Amino acid sequence: MAKGKSLHSLCRWTFNPGKGGFVPGNMRPGWAWDKLDTVGVLKLIRTKIAPRLPDHVQLGFEMHYDTEVCEKTAPAVADALVENKIALAFMTPGAHSHYAYGGICSIDPEERKSAQAFGARAVDLTYGPLKKAWPAEPELAPTFGIWNGSFGYDLASPAIAAMYQNLKDSLAKLAKHEQKKGGKLFLVIEPKPNEGHPAMLLPTVASAIVFWKRLAEEYDIPVAKKGVNKEFGHSEMIGLDHVYDTVEEIDNGMLLHMHLNSQGYNDGVILGGPGKYDIDHGTRVNGMNVAIAKLLQQAKYGRWKGHDMQARAYDNEEQAIDRVVRSILSWEACAAAAEQLDMKGLMALLAARKTAQAEDVMRGAVVQAQQLFDQMLKA
Repeated sequence: MAKGKSLHSLCRWTFNPGKGGFVPGNMRPGWAWDKLDTVGVLKLIRTKIAPRLPDHVQLGFEMHYDTEVCEKTAPAVADALVENKIALAFMTPGAHSHYAYGGICSIDPEERKSAQAFGARAVDLTYGPLKKAWPAEPELAPTFGIWNGSFGYDLASPAIAAMYQNLKDSLAKLAKHEQKKGGKLFLVIEPKPNEGHPAMLLPTVASAIVFWKRLAEEYDIPVAKKGVNKEFGHSEMIGLDHVYDTVEEIDNGMLLHMHLNSQGYNDGVILGGPGKYDIDHGTRVNGMNVAIAKLLQQAKYGRWKGHDMQARAYDNEEQAIDRVVRSILSWEACAAAAEQLDMKGLMALLAARKTAQAEDVMRGAVVQAQQLFDQMLKA
């Protein structure tokens, strides 16, 4: 991959006909599940989204096994990825679609066994027909994400400790299975505080970091290529600071993937934030994203930045596509502003306790990022 490229991965699940429930489920009829398959989404990204992005942006793709790609569809999906010059960036077992009682941490031994086999099949598929769509560079190999949508409970009891032990046993088995297949994937845990259960195992970035370290100690699992997929919005949902999350990940060598989406509360325009459900707005131009972009630059982060986002319930197909473009450009604008941030001056102000002036520096960077966004969007 050429130096200077910025890697952004788009998610299959973003391109849906509508949320349903309390809002229309058919707002985008052309994206109905029986009309727009995963191959069709890849063609849509290449023709409708890629031409609107800067040349230095390289696109990747994220999918759930087995709802968005499976053994039957994988060969065609792999061909479409290659043909449309989109790399396989992220695979995850969609276990939450099948297991509602804990999945691989379930107290039910039959569910746990079945969920373990499901995760192993997802690994096998990634190393199998999808391998042709991997990036050529080993350091950019796909992320294999463990999302904790199944790892939850709604009953306070001592059995939570047994669930946590089951989770350790299961993920140790998965990690060893992946190692036997080649050990080339980057295994990450995506923390989430709630949904689809009121309480979840591995709710925070710190939880995921501690978990991997316990697996290394108890099961002799190497921590190389093990880490976190921090989703900004998940931290926002419970009022945590995803800037500090980034510091922890970098400090522990576990910043391997990111989901840049937002709950919205930090920009003063879009509603959402702590105590709200998972809204999945795209990336925003705001001070926290400028700060995180600078931390990534200092750490020389060069892996994938995912956009786990949803169109708004009232967006048609054209507007939904525009949301995705805006999400990518928002991050690129924040990153460009971060490149020009006067760190020496900022640190001098903070050392002198001139925090109001330091705030001016960061606010100026946000204004600059918004101007850069406007320019890129027009271009």
